[in-house]
Amino acid sequence: MFLNQSLKYNNPFWMYLLGSFVVIIFNFLGQLPLTFAIMQEGVASPGIDPMEMIRSLDKNLQLFLLLIPFAIGFLGLWLVVRKLHERSLLSISTARKKVDWNRSLYAFLIWGGVTLLLVVGDYLISPESYELNFNLQRFTLLFVIAILLIPIQTSLEEYIFRGYLMQGFAGIFKNAWAPLLMTSIIFGSLHLFNPEVEKLGYGILGYYIGTGLFLGIMTLMDEGIELALGFHAANNLITALLVTSNWTAFQTESVLIDVSEPSLGAELFISLFLLYPLFLVLMSRKYGWKNWKSKFTSIT
Repeated sequence: MFLNQSLKYNNPFWMYLLGSFVVIIFNFLGQLPLTFAIMQEGVASPGIDPMEMIRSLDKNLQLFLLLIPFAIGFLGLWLVVRKLHERSLLSISTARKKVDWNRSLYAFLIWGGVTLLLVVGDYLISPESYELNFNLQRFTLLFVIAILLIPIQTSLEEYIFRGYLMQGFAGIFKNAWAPLLMTSIIFGSLHLFNPEVEKLGYGILGYYIGTGLFLGIMTLMDEGIELALGFHAANNLITALLVTSNWTAFQTESVLIDVSEPSLGAELFISLFLLYPLFLVLMSRKYGWKNWKSKFTSIT
């Protein structure tokens, strides 16, 4: 099984704590270009909200600099897994002999299609909620940045939470449900300082934690993070290209700008209680998932 791969190595939990700290250090190093860019613009000041400083930059430059730390963080994770744990990235990717990228592509296409339909459908129903923002030159640059770096951002999060830390917690708890809960809560809590929380309230943390649970369940049942990699990449990439607003973490040169007053209830309910369960059912039938109970109670 996927989680019991951690038992093959003599890796006490302090190694996972140290490894997480190293990845955080690499992430901070990756933020240096953003800091220099803000200083170059002359907007850095102790009295100004850091997010306002970031928003003063060109949107494409802003996105590029916000994503660079994830690329540097991925390098840190690779070094931690290879040098500290003396393992391969494959061991925290899947229980299969190699990463099944067809699974990632399938999940990407399905969720990307769902996201596209939702955005286009909402635009057709409520066109007054959107402003057309398409500019070929700026969008082309956005497309290149997004295609290259957003999958790295989403993959790093999946490798850390659904791979690295989930296996680390499995070594402590010797079951699957506790690592699932722990990683989902940590994943959701790390979004605490996102601008979405300020706009929508702390209730949105339930969405983030619920998304973590959904991705974790998919990982446990499928014995690998391939489906989570595809889903997460589609979710962030298609959204960044299609629609943005003035209160989200990523503000891009997307095709549309959402100018409506955001509400949490409907989107949270539709995602957590309709779309995510349907997606799990589809994946279960596609890949023949069985023994649900044992997958959550045992790691062997």
